[in-house]
Amino acid sequence: MTEDWGAILVVDDDAEMRALVHDVLKDRGHQVATAGGGEEALKLLAEQDYAVVVTDLRMKGMQGTELLTEIQRLYPDIGVILMTAFGSVDTAVEAMKRGASDYLTKPMKNDELTRVVERVIRETSLRREVSRLRREVHKEYSFHQIIGKSKPMQEIFDLIRRVADSPTNLLITGESGTGKELVAKAIHYNSDRKDAPFIPVNCAAIPEQLLESELFGHMRGAFTDAKADKRGLFEEAQKGTLFLDEISELPLMLQAKILRAIQEKEIRRVGANRPIAVDVRIIAATNLNLTEEVKAKRFREDLYYRLNVIELRLPPLRERREDIPLLVDAFMKKCAASRGKQIQGVSESALAMLVDYAWPGNVRELENVIERAVTLSRSEKIVSDDLPSTIQGARGDRRVLDDAAERTLPLDEVEKEYILKILEKTGGNKYQAAHALGIDRKTLYRKLAEIEGKPHPEE
Repeated sequence: MTEDWGAILVVDDDAEMRALVHDVLKDRGHQVATAGGGEEALKLLAEQDYAVVVTDLRMKGMQGTELLTEIQRLYPDIGVILMTAFGSVDTAVEAMKRGASDYLTKPMKNDELTRVVERVIRETSLRREVSRLRREVHKEYSFHQIIGKSKPMQEIFDLIRRVADSPTNLLITGESGTGKELVAKAIHYNSDRKDAPFIPVNCAAIPEQLLESELFGHMRGAFTDAKADKRGLFEEAQKGTLFLDEISELPLMLQAKILRAIQEKEIRRVGANRPIAVDVRIIAATNLNLTEEVKAKRFREDLYYRLNVIELRLPPLRERREDIPLLVDAFMKKCAASRGKQIQGVSESALAMLVDYAWPGNVRELENVIERAVTLSRSEKIVSDDLPSTIQGARGDRRVLDDAAERTLPLDEVEKEYILKILEKTGGNKYQAAHALGIDRKTLYRKLAEIEGKPHPEE
């Protein structure tokens, strides 16, 4: 358990209290060290890595708040919990505003001590993971603005490297918002065509009657508005890459002309008599199943096989959740810089919500959510309230059970917390709470009496 949780340092000039806290945490399987004061604590911190420091607020010599300041200066990723007598709560609250993770009021219950300490350890672990990911953003895990350390994304990066210099046409598939154009750019800019143009075309965004002219160009007088010769996008992409996004939206007539351009390596402008040779690599992308489109006669089978020499399937964000903290950090920095805001990070609870969410709109939706959060944030951190209600709700329904599982509560304790949570949600209305719990009011009254340790009241 030590490796999983991280070490704890207990600081108190009261030897009896120091030993008590040590024993409680030690019995939970934690690695625990103790110090009799702030100066001794700083020496121990210099010698070993700790996840959390639990320190008394008022001590002889260096005070708990002074120790907090030093820890934040020297070891900013360590969580600090202050222990305080009831009369010093205001000071502890003030210390939390200055960066303490939490505080405990003496005398404290053993389960409260372990619950708070283990929660702060989890937060420290998450904070350190985010810091580690930040350091890796501009190393091997970043590929032309594509960010990811997960196995699926590392496989994509490996495939990009292997196909980049090949003249082979490629098909990129994946749900909307997964970053198909970014992958196409990564392939182009890591290829021997990188000094030539990368021309993206959204086939769904150009009206059908203009598509042929846009792709292949036209001659003066070819149609009413053709007042001059015009180069098409195939010509603009000469020696480079033409990225055909939403290729499935091409009408069948144009699919035939694209096929001919690929096979013959030449195009003919609208209204022209002679073909023009082109040297262009085609990368196509779609969010549809082209095999099904071929079966439905909406996409040419011969073009499908010409494009699908190598397929790169981009995973949806829900299949690479470990990349979410990395993406959040990158989007947050980008948005904060563009808006001139000093956003330093994301709270642990907000990050947990972001990791848990299903992301039907994938990376594009995540970027939009972070942009919204940075814009609305009133503090130096993005917090849960800065996130859309859909994301807060997706996590909120599970919070009680998640917390209970983390704390390994017995079943009766889980029931107790769930009942109290439902009562809170219904504003204390016992009728509504009973209805939501699927029990009658008499049963609810009995359970509440058990929770409060009172005799069972009559209905």
